[in-house]
Amino acid sequence: MTRFFVGLTGASGHAYARALVKALVDAGHAVDLSVTEAGAKVLRHELGIDAGARGERFTGQLAAFAGKERVHALRAFPSDAIEAPPSSGTALGGGVILCPCSMGTLSRVSIGFSSNLVERAADVALKEGRKLVLVPRETPLSVVHLENLLRVARLGATVLPAMPGFYHHPASVDDLVRHVVGKILDRLGVEHAVSARWKGLARPAEEAEIARPVDAATGDPEARPARPRKARAKRRGGR
Repeated sequence: MTRFFVGLTGASGHAYARALVKALVDAGHAVDLSVTEAGAKVLRHELGIDAGARGERFTGQLAAFAGKERVHALRAFPSDAIEAPPSSGTALGGGVILCPCSMGTLSRVSIGFSSNLVERAADVALKEGRKLVLVPRETPLSVVHLENLLRVARLGATVLPAMPGFYHHPASVDDLVRHVVGKILDRLGVEHAVSARWKGLARPAEEAEIARPVDAATGDPEARPARPRKARAKRRGGR
């Protein structure tokens, strides 16, 4: 069992965090959680989970993330609990994920400024050379945002925007969420079946056989109809 740290910030997209935590616990891992003050407001607005102003009531809401039967695998810390284990490099873990990551949190992480436990955990991951995954959910991005993203990437963090794909034909919002969560788990090296693996498109020959019309009487492929020739316009007058 590996212990991960998931920090929730004031960006929209807390459904990603909930699905990520559940996937980690389902895979047999433990998760430490903390939510910033701004994140607590978004968490309450988007998911109806009241963790308190600084996450001080988060412990009583953990069942909403992993279910009652697996709540023992979770620990929650207030955002100002800088004495908590994740704030020290001696507390080993499998990685730190800020999901979703606000642009304000990104800015402070990029310059090593820690104002709460979430930012401190990210700072520890950078200084210890451990896995740090930032999941920004912002659009459009300013030059300042892009420079901060480049800076943390150069420092060793993984920038994994909440940009779900559509090639897997999602049928629901949950499918879109799971697609991003699967990407995060892959980056952490966690085996999962959260999202489907791409197996490629059908071969051109197969596609042509499927698309080609069939004669109803004989069962043979029909020939393509010849293109009608354009009639030449008669010239008026003689030469």
